[in-house]
Amino acid sequence: QVQLEESGGGSVQPGGSLRLSCAASGSIFSSDSMAWYRQAPGNQRELVAAITSGGSTNYGDSVKGRFTISRDNAKNTVYLQMNSLKPEDTAVYKCNLRRVYGTNYWGKGTLVTVSS
Repeated sequence: QVQLEESGGGSVQPGGSLRLSCAASGSIFSSDSMAWYRQAPGNQRELVAAITSGGSTNYGDSVKGRFTISRDNAKNTVYLQMNSLKPEDTAVYKCNLRRVYGTNYWGKGTLVTVSS
């Protein structure tokens, strides 16, 4: 089993920055990929950013150039640095861990609110 605990959410003004963290515990494999997804009220869940075990990254179009995903394999932690935040970034952000064979694990999520 895997447990994922997100932290770092909160309220910020437009143009501000936040850094989310996701600490993974349990049966973690070096081959696991990790990602951040978000879901705003009334919207479908969307991929924000993903990172493979080897460090390759992928971003959703709406966050490219503003968000950066990184991971510390020694700490089993993935980070999401969010800069130049916009009101439309407001959502619950959830951490995801995906096994090579496709099993997914999810955190409970952390709320990010961007408002003036």
